[in-house]
Amino acid sequence: MTMLSRPGRLGIRPQGGATERIVDALREAIVALEIRPGATLDKNELAARFGVSRFPISEALNRLKAEGLVEIRPQSSSTVSLIRLADARENMFLRRALEGETMALLAARRDPELLVEVERNLRYQKAAMEAGDRPGFHRLDLEFHDLLVSAAGFSRVRATVEKARLALDRARRLLGSPRRHALTFAEHTAIVDALRRGDVEGARAATGAHIDSVMEELEVFSREHPEVFADGARVQAASQHMDSARPPINSPDG
Repeated sequence: MTMLSRPGRLGIRPQGGATERIVDALREAIVALEIRPGATLDKNELAARFGVSRFPISEALNRLKAEGLVEIRPQSSSTVSLIRLADARENMFLRRALEGETMALLAARRDPELLVEVERNLRYQKAAMEAGDRPGFHRLDLEFHDLLVSAAGFSRVRATVEKARLALDRARRLLGSPRRHALTFAEHTAIVDALRRGDVEGARAATGAHIDSVMEELEVFSREHPEVFADGARVQAASQHMDSARPPINSPDG
């Protein structure tokens, strides 16, 4: 598997600060799934695309390795890291805990100015969903969550949520279908409805339901596409074991 079948944003020739520009372009292409998990990153091809020597390419790949986006094998090729489902579960757990409590806090406050902002965001989400604008919907989805988490006023909470979100970005984009967008919009609407009512428990529950729904869908996707996940084969094997252990529908046992 090679990097890309089309030039895309990697055709940009960096002018000054080559390593930083290469890192930014590659990171965006990897997170946006323009370069798929497991794809080979050929240094010579990248150098030709960016119009640079191999040195800034090597530096950029080392930085992306530190971010967990690239695997570098000595004396061999570099590849885009596979997604780890175990990491996704942990990051979703963090988001569920922190965002759930954040929404409960915001419901208690019932800030009318915040409600105006999030309702505007929801209108834009609806327009993007109806237009089939996947990148636009994704951007508005991120903005929705950041708007609410930022409103709590806790900078360390926001930083933690943002770090967890960034780690989940590739995995969440795998689910970027019209069906998932419709579900996400409905789940966001339920959160805002609870905030509008000042329903503390309802806001917490709606946030948990939203995050659980995304994680459950990712679990299903990992079983159907284990090749995208570093721990996909183990997940698939566990699923097959559970299926084989389940009694037939007409069994006397159940």
